[in-house]
Amino acid sequence: MSRETAPPAGRSGRSPEGGGADLAAVYREILDRAPEHDLVPSLDRIRAVCDLLGDPQRSFRAVHLTGTNGKSSTTRMVERLLREHGLRTGRFTSPHLAEMRERVAVDGEPLAPERFVAAHRDVSPFVDLVDAASAERGEPRLTFFEVLVALAYAAFADAPVEVAAVEVGMGGSWDATNVVDGEVAVLTPVALDHQRFLGASVAEIAAEKAGVIKPGATAVLAQQPVEAAEVLLRRAAEVGATVAREGIEFGVLHREVAVGGQLLTVQGLGGVYEDVFLPLYGGHQAHNAACALAAVEALLAGDGGGLDRGVVRTALADVDSPGRLEVVRRGPTVLVDAAHNPAGAEALAGAVEESFTFTRLVGVVGVLADKDAEGILGALEPLLAEVVVTRSSSERAIDPEDLAAVAVEVFGEDRVHVARKLDEAIDIAFGRAEEGGLVGGGVLVTGSITLAADTRRLLGTR
Repeated sequence: MSRETAPPAGRSGRSPEGGGADLAAVYREILDRAPEHDLVPSLDRIRAVCDLLGDPQRSFRAVHLTGTNGKSSTTRMVERLLREHGLRTGRFTSPHLAEMRERVAVDGEPLAPERFVAAHRDVSPFVDLVDAASAERGEPRLTFFEVLVALAYAAFADAPVEVAAVEVGMGGSWDATNVVDGEVAVLTPVALDHQRFLGASVAEIAAEKAGVIKPGATAVLAQQPVEAAEVLLRRAAEVGATVAREGIEFGVLHREVAVGGQLLTVQGLGGVYEDVFLPLYGGHQAHNAACALAAVEALLAGDGGGLDRGVVRTALADVDSPGRLEVVRRGPTVLVDAAHNPAGAEALAGAVEESFTFTRLVGVVGVLADKDAEGILGALEPLLAEVVVTRSSSERAIDPEDLAAVAVEVFGEDRVHVARKLDEAIDIAFGRAEEGGLVGGGVLVTGSITLAADTRRLLGTR
């Protein structure tokens, strides 16, 4: 996922659920730093901290994942496959939906509050040293995201984990996670997003993301636009990486919609895996699963022998991906999805059309100011009968009135409603979905990760 930050628990100063005063204080200290959407293009600070810590990122094997969409879901699939093979795992993802701790998981579970506090205590003295050195040079101190990366790597080394699935925050080359040398690099589809930081074209963005491909590694490439594929293949050749390409060395051979997800047949690097149930919706998740499977094959079965079919089926049948086309309520059905760019919205629309049969679907949409609101709304327009525009709790959210002006251009005035608060927006959407006693209506909440997080919190989703 990109560095679009959900509002962390503890921002108000209250103790997060299951946490306590110590955890709340740690959250406040981390949140007081530069936010993660302000990219500082340097690895100097995080490298300095890791060096002082004894390079904890070198104590475990790693699969490093980047791309524009699908990173978090694929990271979760990689970790679950590794764990089912009996390995002790770490998982680093971003952003979080409910609480900061969920970004750093060991054996599939977020760090316990006391362990998160202890990990922060372990890294803080070294963070302070690097901050002081940076200040002497007139440079910024470590950011929110850099501190979390240092904390995660230290926690993984302390656990200790045998292998970690690590999702980049933004880009690749300059992302703080990139102090790890992944034996396998996974590149999910590259599209336009974060142009301010990563580049104005798909090729430029791909060049930034290609930095996670390390010398001698295996690069697992999802199906890519031609301009991205050329850049990624060039990088792999330059560093002597082995390439595994979706659609050539591996891929989805067959899939069909099933109750609660889909049933897949996947061509892996080491053979065919049949009757694989994936409890996630949409063709994009099937492709994510194929990439995850190829990555784990490359890491664990380098001889090309493939993986145990039963282990693969068990692992993927147990995968979840919160906030990704997630059903958070019934009666009417409420779907939440974190799509926040046009490519993600297009994949979402296709998945909903394929997997759900609503008599009437009403959208609740909130978008951040640095995103392509028109592109997102345009991708959703054929799917939605009406749309309620609102805003999330993010300070970067577009004002609902401004978003409504864009929505009217896409949907027409009669199909657009405005609500300044999310709870009001959902109430309006419920009414429009069930207008006239209609049965089978639904509500789709999407447009930003923060809106997905806010909705899950509002509706009591755990």
